[in-house]
Amino acid sequence: MTDVEETTATLPLARKCPFSPPPEYERLRRESPVSRVGLPSGQTAWALTRLEDIREMLSSPHFSSDRQSPSFPLMVARQIRREDKPFRPSLIAMDPPEHGKARRDVVGEFTVKRMKALQPRIQQIVDEHIDALLAGPKPADLVQALSLPVPSLVICELLGVPYSDHEFFQSCSSRMLSREVTAEERMTAFESLENYLDELVTKKEANATEDDLLGRQILKQRESGEADHGELVGLAFLLLIAGHETTANMISLGTVTLLENPDQLAKIKADPGKTLAAIEELLRIFTIAETATSRFATADVEIGGTLIRAGEGVVGLSNAGNHDPDGFENPDTFDIERGARHHVAFGFGVHQCLGQNLARLELQIVFDTLFRRVPGIRIAVPVDELPFKHDSTIYGLHALPVTW
Repeated sequence: MTDVEETTATLPLARKCPFSPPPEYERLRRESPVSRVGLPSGQTAWALTRLEDIREMLSSPHFSSDRQSPSFPLMVARQIRREDKPFRPSLIAMDPPEHGKARRDVVGEFTVKRMKALQPRIQQIVDEHIDALLAGPKPADLVQALSLPVPSLVICELLGVPYSDHEFFQSCSSRMLSREVTAEERMTAFESLENYLDELVTKKEANATEDDLLGRQILKQRESGEADHGELVGLAFLLLIAGHETTANMISLGTVTLLENPDQLAKIKADPGKTLAAIEELLRIFTIAETATSRFATADVEIGGTLIRAGEGVVGLSNAGNHDPDGFENPDTFDIERGARHHVAFGFGVHQCLGQNLARLELQIVFDTLFRRVPGIRIAVPVDELPFKHDSTIYGLHALPVTW
């Protein structure tokens, strides 16, 4: 990766307001929309702040997602590398043509039709947790009562991971995503979860069934004669982490935002058909995994009028792109009727989030059910006292005290 001394900023930049992107993004977009920035890893990279540039980069074949390459821009202090046991890349770290085949193998698990089949069970899970919330003491922490257990239980049932192990994998996930742990702590969490999933896949290979995603993938591999244990472990790793962390944080953030915007909340209460539009706007407003769109160039390529050379890293600041006034009028205004489907909160191009249909469905069921069954719900502390996750690579809330 090419290093230069002059940088315009050092990432990550802090959110001054929990509901808005860092204010420096506006300055960068105006003064230097494709600019050199420093990273916590000690690397430098190009940062993109315009929606058009981010979408162009993510759709270009000249950028790689290979996280094991020394050119890949890292948002943690030091890179996790294990020369003795290199981590098998999962979908998020694959490039074509390997990525295309691996994605095709599993994309059928996340179709709209498949999600509709899951809807009754997700509704049951949400109702059970709201039953427990209403029967419990007030105030309650919505993160522990609803936001975290619902997507965790859903992804566990989908994959075939025992939910009884949720405290273990949630703890590993939290440490892996934290910006405040040491490289050794992050490595320990990483290896612990990988070893756990390695053993789980081995057990399923001994008795594979059609009852869960991992079992179906094992049977599909056997039928094609292309069994790949390491690929299944990588897939389980990606889906388990992404399947609960992102949705859990969006449930909490979305609840706060809707409660803080009663005029917008009233619209979805009056017409639940608007809930999906509200979800798109919430995804755009927060863009909680904004640096998941990091890449590095595999050839010299021009983006936004700037030449990016082969081997140079690029961080698509998708939260900046999702607040680009050229893409969204009055971008800092929360408006559920703006029609924000062209946001990049789920990425763009070949790596666009595999589980986005599941995330949308879970959020829709949670918001519709929560505000119908607990109409008097309110935040139990001042908003400025809420513990937002400024210390994590995925934004969210550590806790959300509510009462009703």
